[in-house]
Amino acid sequence: MTSQPLAQEKHPEENSINETQNLSQNAKKRERQDTQIDEPKSKPQPNPASPVPRTSEPRNTYCQAIKKETKPFHSPTSSPELMQMFYSRLFPTALLHNWLSYSSSDLFSRREFSFTIMKDDAEIYLRYQSFSKMQELHEAIMKRNPDKIDIGAVFSHSPKDKNAISNFTTEQRELVFDIDLTDYGPVRLCGCKEANVCPKCWVLMSMAVKVMDRGLKEDFGFSNVAWFFSGRRGVHCWVCDVQARKMSNDARAAVVAYFELIFDSESKKDMLATPLHPALMKSYELLEPMFLEFILPFEGQGLLATKENWRMLLETLPPAASNVKDKLMAKYKKTGMFEDTTPEDKWSDILKYLTILVKAQRNTSKNKASKNMPARDKAKIESWKYETVFRYTYPRLDVNVSKMQNHLLKTPFGIHPKTGKVCIPLDVEHIDDFDPRDAPTLSTLRMELDAYKGKEVEDWKKTSLRHSFEFFQQKILAGM
Repeated sequence: MTSQPLAQEKHPEENSINETQNLSQNAKKRERQDTQIDEPKSKPQPNPASPVPRTSEPRNTYCQAIKKETKPFHSPTSSPELMQMFYSRLFPTALLHNWLSYSSSDLFSRREFSFTIMKDDAEIYLRYQSFSKMQELHEAIMKRNPDKIDIGAVFSHSPKDKNAISNFTTEQRELVFDIDLTDYGPVRLCGCKEANVCPKCWVLMSMAVKVMDRGLKEDFGFSNVAWFFSGRRGVHCWVCDVQARKMSNDARAAVVAYFELIFDSESKKDMLATPLHPALMKSYELLEPMFLEFILPFEGQGLLATKENWRMLLETLPPAASNVKDKLMAKYKKTGMFEDTTPEDKWSDILKYLTILVKAQRNTSKNKASKNMPARDKAKIESWKYETVFRYTYPRLDVNVSKMQNHLLKTPFGIHPKTGKVCIPLDVEHIDDFDPRDAPTLSTLRMELDAYKGKEVEDWKKTSLRHSFEFFQQKILAGM
């Protein structure tokens, strides 16, 4: 969707961007400044919620370091110099301040920020950072030049004072979701592994966004649901309604359980109960057309594009439908049969044969002398199509991110240190049009700033971030 430039008198939120720009003007001369890390003096006990793995040695919850072996933290498109440029000229500190304040400066001052910094081949985590004003956050970012910024919960007291408080607890936090393509490994047939991403597998993220967004808004009644590109291979969701922010950990776990499906092929439990839950039926109706278009054909994941994949899918039919498998294998062994039919034709054939089998059993059940199929076997046959579609299309959540109030999540508009890409907001209405390969990177932003020849405007208006900033104001901030 193309956003029009904001009219300031109609969209006062633009002042947020201008405030950030004013900060950046004062910081431009410091793009190359020294980013020496001042180690904190206090050494509190480690927090169990910290993302740093525990060891036998005491760790500092304010400054925790993990030695890396040989893998570089920065991508070829990321460097300390580029990060400094981004923070001084483009990072929307004022937008984030307005968002996280929710019209209350007290909430912002009790919000945890975490900085991840690389120093001497070690990752240093600076947790429980907090700031009373936007200017303080900006100055801390400029001083530390963090490789990654994470946002945590709002606590009962200022996080930086946690060691002086006896009853330091979380009070609220957006309900967040993290969906990553690495969790789709078994069903990514396009050839991508781990962090690799292509348009064929990125469509799985589009499917996940559509299912989750519908469920959060229609089934739970949330309205302030914001989606962001993670910067690499996934998406993040922030549910910002006050009811969501004040949810207990138990309530968050219940929401996660509502959406979660178990995709364990070794599990003896059925993945789906029958009859299908109404929410899952809505998800199926949403996903099945995309399954046909993006999962079955060669142009997509190719589930039914090769004979090998065809045999693999038939092997997943329930044991009670073994005769269906045998008939279809024999049918498609005929010369030219496989090549002359489309993947969608093959899928329809499977469903037709399964329907015939179930109907035959229903007719048999009327004859008391005939042996009936057990109800459990019939249920497995009827649910097979749902399980198959969901296995290849349904959202796979990182449930631990969503269950706890004090879990960290990368800040919107932050930089992914492995790719140098900006975590920009996503327009759900046009989610199919998003291509992660087109997301702005530090290097492209630098080139855009250097190449700009127009009239003097704020730096963000000179770059491809302009649309993202305006969308965040008009569609996300304006609704809160």
